[in-house]
Amino acid sequence: MIRITHFRAKCIGCNYCVEVAPYRWEMDETDGKCNLIDAKQKKGIFNTITSDDEYEANVEAAELCPVNIIKVKKM
Repeated sequence: MIRITHFRAKCIGCNYCVEVAPYRWEMDETDGKCNLIDAKQKKGIFNTITSDDEYEANVEAAELCPVNIIKVKKM
């Protein structure tokens, strides 16, 4: 299992995460920022736990993020 964390308030909407993992990320048309699909929010930080098969694509999304607001951790 992996945990994906997204500090959405600092998102600039570059869309890299959506391009590499479209099943986990989507653009929000209302504010132009990315949403972590199926995430739960706590104090402005979004988290989701998912299977290991999403690890590589989401690590790539984290590495491509120009504002470094995506964290991926194996549990």
